[in-house]
Amino acid sequence: MRLRTACGLAGVLFLVALLAQGALRSGYDPVYQPGSALSLGENGWIQITNFIVCGLLLAVFGTGLRRCTGSIAGAALTVIGGVTLALAGVFSMDPMRGFPPGTPAGTPSTFTWEHQVHDMAGALTFTSLPLACLVLAFRLPGWWRVYLLVNGVAGLVLFVWYGTAYEADAPYAGLVQRVAITVDLTWPAALALLRPVLPVAHGRRSGGMPPSVPGGGVPPSAPRY
Repeated sequence: MRLRTACGLAGVLFLVALLAQGALRSGYDPVYQPGSALSLGENGWIQITNFIVCGLLLAVFGTGLRRCTGSIAGAALTVIGGVTLALAGVFSMDPMRGFPPGTPAGTPSTFTWEHQVHDMAGALTFTSLPLACLVLAFRLPGWWRVYLLVNGVAGLVLFVWYGTAYEADAPYAGLVQRVAITVDLTWPAALALLRPVLPVAHGRRSGGMPPSVPGGGVPPSAPRY
């Protein structure tokens, strides 16, 4: 269980690798171009690996969320977010808008099927992770509820904003995407790091009757992890 919880840090690793590549890749403008463009060109394998490895780790983290939060839906949405993040690495976007260097500016009139699968996978990632936040918010009390509610709403708003900016070929589209990625991928790390003090959802343990104690009866309070 501890290993699955640690997998929540994958989102931070993804973000660090994305930002580092954006700063180092020649001809790449991180304010304008999407992170997916880093999968293209000579060193594109780095971002492809980043997508796949971090996506799978996030999916593993999702499988442990049900036990520590009691939310089947929240866990399932997190797994979907991780799997689709990995899928976005298996299928890369098409070269466009000046990257890799030498690619014509502007948006092509047609796209390959791989590009379309990549776009669908990305859309699922950007929606499932904020929705997981909102679902989990109603399972956890206190400041966790406030944090996850704000984070989930912000993630959905940023996804819509990024989609609009990307379709309009706005010069700041890449920056908006990076903010959205930061919002969507840091809450699993917060749960992973603070899990020892994570407030637990109310109700019985999954799997039926609560455990017994010597002499009969049930313990007055048994946290679920």
